Order: sequence, then C-alpha cells, then structure tokens
Amino acid sequence: MTVRQGFVDAVGNTPLIRLGGLSRETGCEILAKAEFMNPGGSVKDRAARYIVLDAEARGLLKPGGTVVEGTAGNTAIGLAHVCHARGYRLILLMPDNQSPEKYQLLEALGAEVRKVPVVPYSNPAQYQHQAGRLAAELPNAVWANQFDNTANRQAHVLSTGPEIWEQTAGRIDAFVTSSGTGGTLAGTSEFLKSKRASIRTVLADPPGSALYEFVRNGEVKATGKSSITEGIGIGRITDNFKDAPVDAAVHVEDPETVAMVHRLLHEEGLFLGSTSGINVAGAVRVARELGPGHTIVTILCDGGAKYGSRLYDRGWLTEKGLLEAAEAGKRVAGR
Repeated sequence: MTVRQGFVDAVGNTPLIRLGGLSRETGCEILAKAEFMNPGGSVKDRAARYIVLDAEARGLLKPGGTVVEGTAGNTAIGLAHVCHARGYRLILLMPDNQSPEKYQLLEALGAEVRKVPVVPYSNPAQYQHQAGRLAAELPNAVWANQFDNTANRQAHVLSTGPEIWEQTAGRIDAFVTSSGTGGTLAGTSEFLKSKRASIRTVLADPPGSALYEFVRNGEVKATGKSSITEGIGIGRITDNFKDAPVDAAVHVEDPETVAMVHRLLHEEGLFLGSTSGINVAGAVRVARELGPGHTIVTILCDGGAKYGSRLYDRGWLTEKGLLEAAEAGKRVAGR
C-alpha cells in the first residue's frame, strides 16, 4: 500500500492533465498540473508546507508557537491546514477586497483573520508589513513571509519542477505560469532549466502588474489598470522572483482570462479560479508562438468554489463588463 502520513505528507504529486480541446486547436500538447488536487485545494499548499517545515528545522518555530502571515488567500488556506496538523496557532492579515468565500473558509478552518484596508506596498499599513510587525511582537511566533521567504521558491525546486520533469519524461518545451510571490514560477523554472536550459519559461501577467515590463525591459512599471484576478500580479520584485530564470512574458487581459475559465469548465469539466484561466491563456499564446508539435506545461492553481460569487456569478460578470467574455468561452466549448 501507498499511504500518506497526514496532511503535510499528502501535499504534491498532483496529476498532469492534457487539455484536449486546446491541444487539438494549437497542434501542441497543452498540459496542466492539477494543483487544485492538493489536500488544501491549491498550489499554495506546497509553499505553506515548506515554509512551516523550514521554520521548524531552523529552530524558529517551536511547539505551541504562532504563525503570522499577510496573504490574499490560498497561502492562508494552506497554512491553516498545515498549522492544525503541526499544532500551531495561525493569525492572518488579509486585504479587505477578497471574495467572501475565502474569509468564510478561513474562519471555518480556525484561523484568526484580520482584514486590512488595501494600500500600496510602500505604505507601512500594508497587510504584509503589518504581519511582519505583529510576528515580531508576539512570543514564539514566526512571520511566514511568503513573498520574500525563499523556502517558498525552494518548495517548487524540490517538488513541482521534478514532478513535471518526470511526468513529461523530460519532453517539455515550455513552462508558463503567472506570478504572485514568484515562488511557483521561479522555483519550477529553476529546476526545469537545470535539466535542459533550452526549456522556455514564460510569465503570464494580468493588468495592473509590474512584472510584464520587468521581464521584458527590466523596468518595474505597471501595465494597464488593476485586474479581477486575485493573488497574482504585483508591483515589486520579491526575493522569490529575483533572478528567476524567466525568458519571456505575455500580458493577458481580463476578458481573455474569463473566457478561458468558462471554456475550461464547459469543454474540459474543470471548475477553476481566475489564475488558472490566465495561465492556460498564456500557455496557448506560447503554443501559437512556438508552433505545432511542442509540449507546453502550465499550472491549474485552484478550484472555482472560492469564486462563486464573482467569476461564476452573472450579476458580478455583468457589473465588470465580462459577461460576454464568459459567454464567448462557453460558445467556443460548444455550449
């Protein structure tokens, strides 16, 4: 028998799914890592696991301690599960513009959630800064610091990258994903390029993010207005993203992301969040650039249940001017 030892040991080893419709359309193999199948429901389970285990290994987190983090959602969920499994208290500082489902889930998971007004990173009141100060004030507490704690990046060097390499038997031409903290893109790219430097690594970036221009021109400059996507696309270069071996970037607008999310649901039966939409849209762009016969891998970050009142709600889509994009995705899927 193969038996996992609790939640922490169950993280990772997610399947790679072939996206049939898009593969036929592009003439490439479009493969997607099903990170929504992690036990906590997202790719961030990997970062949460490695951040906590690293803090333990370095003697920073002792029995009965507290983990503090500033996060927009999925890392918080992963940390809530890991902290329960390892016996720690969890305090979360979150921006107050996230989907209601995220707050409800975190409270159900027993985390202490403190909502913080959305302000720029340069403001000392920004949620990440507040998390760092709070952790320093509490006894036996650590700040997870997912953006600049490189245990996050290392999680993907040690797990996601090797899994993709093994699952494709090394037959991969490009890896495409978006970036929030930078851990998934940087760590996975680092491993894949250590196996074969010619593998093309590409950032898929939403409106409002400064990473697209940084990858293309070395300038930290926002492209367009803010996006509907949550948890990705930021205005600074994190320690996890710094020096990441990224070859190129594609800019994906919200209508394309929404159309792809709804296409994936009605064509492939995959109920996903907006970050998965931008990732797959980016993978399709890269497939068309490379031409038929290539294998492109991307990340399906999380499921769609946390976005029911937004991404899958007709009223919200209408308010945002995105209902037609959603309907277009369904039409392409033949629904």
